[in-house]
This record gives sequence, structure tokens and C-alpha cells, in this order.
Amino acid sequence: MPAVHIGIFSGSFNPIHAGHLILANYISEFTPLDEVWFVVTPHNPLKETDELLDDDIRLEMTRLALEEFDNIKVSDVEFHMPRPSYTIDTLTRLTNEHPDKDFTLIIGGDNWKKFQRWKEYKRLISHYRILVYPRMGEEMMIPEQFRASVQLIQAPIVEISSTFIRESIRNGKNMRAFLPSKVYDFIVRKGLYRI
Repeated sequence: MPAVHIGIFSGSFNPIHAGHLILANYISEFTPLDEVWFVVTPHNPLKETDELLDDDIRLEMTRLALEEFDNIKVSDVEFHMPRPSYTIDTLTRLTNEHPDKDFTLIIGGDNWKKFQRWKEYKRLISHYRILVYPRMGEEMMIPEQFRASVQLIQAPIVEISSTFIRESIRNGKNMRAFLPSKVYDFIVRKGLYRI
């Protein structure tokens, strides 16, 4: 039986928004991947954590956002790993836990530019396929030696940032169009980001 091809899309999802869903929806429908898994990250080693909501709240928002998708799922695998979590360790664990699945890493062009800073980035490239999606204003080039495993995809560019959403909510703006409706209702009901 052929392996199921899974794309791993990691992030803090603080909060998950329409841009994340458009990208994952595009990748699950227009690339050879069978599913996309949102891996909610407790702590990104390259990011500050001052504004990070509680892990379980971000996981719940992601679950709410993905309820109506059959081939886009949420994973809390990194909640059960040492922190900070590194992508190579996450993919190794997922590969060991799901030997019937073939994992591909999904990253933005901004992350590809600093990929050499990632832990064991050469092992990531040699053991896993990587899909790189475009970001506004990022010129992307894949060096010849990586092209067998790293591929650029022409996904829609949706420039929405979680930071912009958090700041706008804090300033009393209605951000319903930027968020899945269940997530927006959850944020309003819980009074999130209104510091």
C-alpha cells in the first residue's frame, strides 16, 4: 500500500487566520500531498514568546478552524516533546510514530532564506522533501544541489499577519473577515488579545 503523503505546516498560530487556511487548502488540492497537518508549536526557537497565548488555547483555535476540512488536520505532537522544539526532531518523531506516512515540510520563502540557521538543516534537506511557498517581496532561489528535494510552489500570496490581527483586536477593530468564523467567535467570547 503506498504511503500517505503529509505536509507539515508548523507555526504558533497566534491566532490561526484566513491566510493560513488559504495556503493549506491550496497545497492540499494542488500539490501531490494527500493531507496538510498544522503542527501547533509551543515555542519557536527563533521567535520571542511575549505575546504567545497558552498552548492549549492556540490548539483549540486551530481545531475550530479545521473542523470542516477533511484533509487538513491539527497535531499537538510538539506539546509532548522537549522545548524548544526543533523541526528535525518533530519530523523524526512523526516518521517513527507513523511509518506508513511520508512527510514533507512546508515553509515560507522568508524561512527558506534563513534555513541554514535551522538545527541540522542539511539532514532535513536530505531526509525530507520541502515545499517553499512565496512571500511578498521575497526573491527565492533554490540552489542546484537542493532541487531534488526542495521545490518552489506558486501558492496564492495572502499578506495577513497574526501580529496585525492581534494589534487590531487590541485596538477594538472587527477582524471577522480575517479569521475563520468559529475562531473569531472564540476570541471574542474569551476576550483574547485585549490586553
